[in-house]
Amino acid sequence: MINQGSAPRRGHLFLIAGALASSIDEFGVSLATRGHTTLVIADYTRSARHFGHWLTCQGIVPEEIDDRVLGRFAAHRCRCPGGRRWRRVSRSYAARAKCFVTFLQDRGDVPRPNRAREAAMPPRLAAFRQHLLYERGVVLATATKHLRLIERLLPNLGDDPSRYTAKAVREAALAAVEITSRLDAKTIVTALRVYLRFLASRGECQAGLEHAIPVVPHWRLSALPRYLPSADVERVIASCNVTTARGLRDRAILLLLARLGLRAGDVVNLRLDDIDWRAAALRVRGKGRRDVHLPLPQDVGDALLAYLKARHAAGAGAEPRVFLRVYAPRRPLADSTCISAIVRFALERAGIANPPTRGANLLRHSAATALLRGGATLDTVSALLRHRSLDTTAHYAKVDVPMLRRLAQPWPEDVPC
Repeated sequence: MINQGSAPRRGHLFLIAGALASSIDEFGVSLATRGHTTLVIADYTRSARHFGHWLTCQGIVPEEIDDRVLGRFAAHRCRCPGGRRWRRVSRSYAARAKCFVTFLQDRGDVPRPNRAREAAMPPRLAAFRQHLLYERGVVLATATKHLRLIERLLPNLGDDPSRYTAKAVREAALAAVEITSRLDAKTIVTALRVYLRFLASRGECQAGLEHAIPVVPHWRLSALPRYLPSADVERVIASCNVTTARGLRDRAILLLLARLGLRAGDVVNLRLDDIDWRAAALRVRGKGRRDVHLPLPQDVGDALLAYLKARHAAGAGAEPRVFLRVYAPRRPLADSTCISAIVRFALERAGIANPPTRGANLLRHSAATALLRGGATLDTVSALLRHRSLDTTAHYAKVDVPMLRRLAQPWPEDVPC
């Protein structure tokens, strides 16, 4: 039975919803439980009904729905009953249809894009993906990026690894790195080295070919860290409007970045059961899938508690992730770019005109710099930032001018300049 708010308006009834008719009813109910208003539910289900009718007219079954099908729907000249004749649907209309497809994917009625991609992936690349995820222990985002880079290199390398030569490997790597930045070039050669070692371990190519890959020059820790003074960091945190749900959420995120030096991915993946209120501790799942427990400062804990109360009052449900979208549907923040966007907007609100960078790492670097200037030891800062090497932490000591002044030798007065 269709939710009361999802009933189509007169003149917008699409005659055939096809195989998705029952799913549209459940979509309306799902929207209601997520806190959408009656008017919004009507708009979303109307778009879903239009999409279902269009699929039926095109002879497309739900299992064939993907981004390309959604693109065709968004571009089609509408001749559907109740639609705007011979006009394309609007962007917002197409976005509502995409939200319906996401609902179908969550239920398992429509394959997710990554699953469809995995099914079409060549067996060798699928095995390499499994190797990265389960033997090397890299995160999914890194594995996906490595696969994308290898797919870019394969046209120059060829499909038969047994015919790879040192010359072919070197030429393919040079062709790829010549048209990209130094940072991306390092990622490309790293992915290629890992792939060649993987092939050699399976006996599919000659061992040692990774040594033919050119080295991208890089002087580790040669640059100065980019940071904000402590006063500017406090201005950024204070810029949040704590009378709104968005302000409470953003303030909690900014405090996690500025006080504990978390990475953007740490914040996105933070779960409710990672917060130990009794012990005033926070469990962080960092790089290398290592779990680390960090102390929870009072102001960070207060900000988290205020946000969680507002989230509960808004009816966010039992979503295990801590940080969600402000507006319904209240799904978790998608990825690290959402955290960087929060930092960027906070910098603008605080009136900081020319920050060194505008991403989430700016507050992490600022936290490390402030701790060292405040007298904390390298070991303490390294433990907080979860660095594997003290050399990485020592990078932040470069900006401690008072300490460097004590180490500097005075210029001899009798030596001419």
